[in-house]
Parts: sequence; C-alpha cells; structure tokens
Amino acid sequence: MSMSTAAVVEFASPPFGLAPLTLFTLDRIDGAEGLYALRARSEAVRLFVLDVLSGDFGYRPQLTDGIRDLIGAARDSDVRVFVVANPADDGVCVNLRAPIVIHRETGCAAQVILDDQSYPLRAPLVAP
Repeated sequence: MSMSTAAVVEFASPPFGLAPLTLFTLDRIDGAEGLYALRARSEAVRLFVLDVLSGDFGYRPQLTDGIRDLIGAARDSDVRVFVVANPADDGVCVNLRAPIVIHRETGCAAQVILDDQSYPLRAPLVAP
C-alpha cells in the first residue's frame, strides 16, 4: 500500500460510529509527519489518523492472531497501525484503545478494541 498517494482502504466492517461506510481513502497530510486523512469514498466523512510509527510514542499494541486474521495479515510486519486523532480546544487526543489496523499490501482494514485496559480512549498528544 503506497503512502505517497491516496491509498484505497476497505474495512472488513465499518469503523465505530461510521456504519455503513467501509470504503475510504488514506491521504498523507503535507507538512505533518505521520498524519493522514481517512476519507469516506461515498460521503463527506473524514477522520484524522496518526501512524503510530511516525514518532516515539511508546505505543506498540499487541496484535493477536485474531486481529491479523481480520485483515488477512500473517505477521505484524504486514500491518500498519493508526490511531484516531481528535483535535479539540485544549489540544489533540488520540484513541489508544481502538486502533485502526491496515494490511500494508491489500488495504484491508479493521478498527479493533484492545483487551489491554491500560490504553486510554483519550490520550493527550504531546509534542516531543
């Protein structure tokens, strides 16, 4: 899945709160390393997502076989992991409990809920 241009992303089931939408594009935001816009192909819906490998966030969730199976990935290296970024007046928060996983080659995706309760739904994003 090339990230230099818009990539087509198809969710196995709709992302939380976005039913029935499953087909999106993933576009890099110029000038913001690791930040992308996830846009629905059929409606005016956009989420900002952050590639967790774009910085040193210390966020490396365990991807179970079940999570990889959802998108047809054999290994963790087949998967890109993103978190939803929510801008607000008091800063930007990211949802660490419900990452979006995308197969690097096929664009097949899923948003999953992690079992690890230590990951918050709203973690403040702090500049390094």
